[in-house]
Amino acid sequence: MQDKYFLNSSFLLFILFISFEAFAQNSLYAGIEIGSKGIKISVIDVNNIKKGDYDILGYWTENVGIAKGISIDGNLAQEDIDKAGSVVANNLARIKNKYNVTNENIYIVASSGVALANNKQALIDKIKIATNKDLDFISAEAEGKMLLKGSIPTTDYQDAIVLDIGGGNTKGGYVDVLNDNKFEFFPLKLDYGTITLTEAINKTIVIPRETNDMQVYKEKSFEYSPVLREKIKEMLKTKPLSLQKKKIYLSGGAIWAFVTLYYNNNSDDHFIPLKMEDIVNYDAILKNNFVKYENLAKASTEADKVISTYSQKHLISGNNILIACLESIPDLKSKKIYFAKEGQIAWLVSYVVDRSKKIKNNF
Repeated sequence: MQDKYFLNSSFLLFILFISFEAFAQNSLYAGIEIGSKGIKISVIDVNNIKKGDYDILGYWTENVGIAKGISIDGNLAQEDIDKAGSVVANNLARIKNKYNVTNENIYIVASSGVALANNKQALIDKIKIATNKDLDFISAEAEGKMLLKGSIPTTDYQDAIVLDIGGGNTKGGYVDVLNDNKFEFFPLKLDYGTITLTEAINKTIVIPRETNDMQVYKEKSFEYSPVLREKIKEMLKTKPLSLQKKKIYLSGGAIWAFVTLYYNNNSDDHFIPLKMEDIVNYDAILKNNFVKYENLAKASTEADKVISTYSQKHLISGNNILIACLESIPDLKSKKIYFAKEGQIAWLVSYVVDRSKKIKNNF
């Protein structure tokens, strides 16, 4: 009887252990995002997603610039598609083996910048063959909504605008409360990002040998600024309420680069206050004393990541977009500006929210 009791008890403990393991694994989620400038991988452990209670177990990037061909002929280059398929497959295996995330809790998406490609079906097919998983494309509107929902405090929803400067485009938006007391999201989109603006400026350089001349690029960048500002003006004009918001949350590679290089900031703060005068000073260093940041990269791992990811041209273009956006917002000195550090995983957090049957979204 004792042996039988012991066996039954052991079996019960085994079942409880397996159940606990299954429960623990079901709280783990991961995402692989194929962006214009690189592939980002995120792993989170969710405690209460509705309250924003989750831990980031892992976040890393793979420097695969898949969308550079879009600005040239509208297509993703086949070699970039093949590279993306390999990188995604390798990281999918890493997520499963290192973090024990279940297959159904791993999402693979491509950004709205990548979605602009005429041959995006080729990327869908490659990912399916490499991973046996479907690839979703996130529209610019959905990206903006996910960014707001997943990266800024819910208490600031009504009083904030969010903007993300990506490689292929800039997107964001804000929410407003309608008469039925429900939130409605109003998207903002600019068809310029760090890569696409750089390529647009490069196309204005008519002498091929001058394409790599930084002085020529800076001059052409300055000449192109009225076009950029007019596009931003048109974007904001369609959503005038965005200009009244008191808080501005920013994310994206261009902002990460600024915070890392200028502030040399590696803090764990979710929201880092920014000053317009610092952004302008940073712009001057990028254009006139870039060697300062090249030297910083030799001593700082985080700075080295920035310099390894973005060229001087890309950093200048990203900051041009940032400055032009901020200068288009009236009464800027009365606003509060923040870098939303976790904007890079906002889409994943939002994905988990939207797929949870227990949670009813506000909007």
